[in-house]
Amino acid sequence: MNPTPVRAVVIVSANEEWKSVERRYAHLPAQVCPFGTFYEAAIGGQALIFLHGGWGKTAAAASAQYAVCRWQPRLLINLGTCGGLHGKIERGEIILVEETWMYDVTERMGDARQALEQYHVRLNLSWLREPYPFGVRRGMLLSADQDIDPARVVELKAAYGGVAADWESGAIAWVAQRNHTPCLILRAVTDLVDERGGEAYGCWEVFTSNTRAVMDRFLDHLSQWLACCQV
Repeated sequence: MNPTPVRAVVIVSANEEWKSVERRYAHLPAQVCPFGTFYEAAIGGQALIFLHGGWGKTAAAASAQYAVCRWQPRLLINLGTCGGLHGKIERGEIILVEETWMYDVTERMGDARQALEQYHVRLNLSWLREPYPFGVRRGMLLSADQDIDPARVVELKAAYGGVAADWESGAIAWVAQRNHTPCLILRAVTDLVDERGGEAYGCWEVFTSNTRAVMDRFLDHLSQWLACCQV
């Protein structure tokens, strides 16, 4: 049991995203849990945990449940990146996630749509107060254990009204909802994908440089986001 009440656990999924946390909190001891490392920090006098949750839906769901059980936070926060569907969103836009779909759930024996609905989440953000620290686009994010397949771009736009996708948000949102824990997910578009391919596919530097910029921005404004969270 953590002796100090934890206001929030900030889950950061991908390894490249986590590097920004490591740079920011290098002065603090890195502690170890089953999913990697975490830091105990304080912002504005409030205790926070920064947890490297791991990439992909399996690690995301498991680490989110671990965070809820171990620290019993009043709030789960997920900061990270996503790929945008070209023509639907611009590089650099930030999505305040209020709905998630796990689009790689595929049911072939029964009702495919019903299977998708099992992991469809609409987050209640009534506790989040404006003005926000910077401009965001409230909306839906798709998740799957894969980067966006260019061959599915048209489908994702048409079937879901999708604008962007990542690997973890759907799993984190689902776990938060099951535990009745408020959840703030902010994802920044680092690269765009269309039917011909993706800006970062085969060009890792596009992802890494853009990721560092957006993660540093999230961390710079985290105290202001916390002030918007009335939980």
